[in-house]
Amino acid sequence: MTTLSKIKSQEPPKRDQVIRDAQNAVIDRMSQDLEAACSTLVTTGRIEEGLACHVTQGKFEAMLDLGRGMGGDAAGPSPGFFARAAVVGCVGMGVKMLAAREGFVFRSLEVTIECDFDDAALMGLSPRTAAPLMSRIRIEIDTGDDPAAVDDLVERALAMDPWFLALRDAQVVQHEVHLTAPASEQVSAT
Repeated sequence: MTTLSKIKSQEPPKRDQVIRDAQNAVIDRMSQDLEAACSTLVTTGRIEEGLACHVTQGKFEAMLDLGRGMGGDAAGPSPGFFARAAVVGCVGMGVKMLAAREGFVFRSLEVTIECDFDDAALMGLSPRTAAPLMSRIRIEIDTGDDPAAVDDLVERALAMDPWFLALRDAQVVQHEVHLTAPASEQVSAT
């Protein structure tokens, strides 16, 4: 692999060393058993009255809702907010992690996503998809490092980024529907 030259603008911040050390420890651990690095995360959302969705994953919780114009109570950001937040957060963190691991110095990194939608498709009124019609991601980096080396780093980071790839690439998505009858309608098997 060819290493592109970098202009060393300054010494990496101490926090980047912490990031690099943590990443290298994970890489060393995963390298010992790649199969053990495969995982399944389970996230559950529950809606009762209204549209507010209480989401849990392990020790973390979030509240999602829609605005009053869609029948919600605006008790939290929309699911789309969290989807876009996942993309910008994952892209930003992924690029910064790789930069820290490779000794680049990024004073700041900002990721912006713009998504175009046909809102009529959400209501079944348009023949187009309700998925984003086009998404544009802008990555702004404050650095003194060589621009070609930074571009290469960003391309490599995006090729490993789960939520960038989930947005960009088709994937297999399965679903199941399970119905639970109210207790008054359940029949005893005696």
